Amino acid sequence: MSDSAGRPMKFPYTFSAKLAQFPLKFYIQNQWIWKYWAIGIVVSLPVFYKINKLANSPGNVAKWAEIRRKEAAEHH
Repeated sequence: MSDSAGRPMKFPYTFSAKLAQFPLKFYIQNQWIWKYWAIGIVVSLPVFYKINKLANSPGNVAKWAEIRRKEAAEHH
């Protein structure tokens, strides 16, 4: 194996070489979108959890089953 195996290419022309040399850490540290994306997920998770609990409650499931039963009866 040659000594140049660990040296980056002058121009990364393959996708894997481009991916290996991409400065992801720089972008994460210096762009606002990453921080607000994480904050947005943390803030929205409790809201979505509450919506999911309400939508899948036994009363709501029974109500929609009755609505679907009535719709099916109308089509026959």
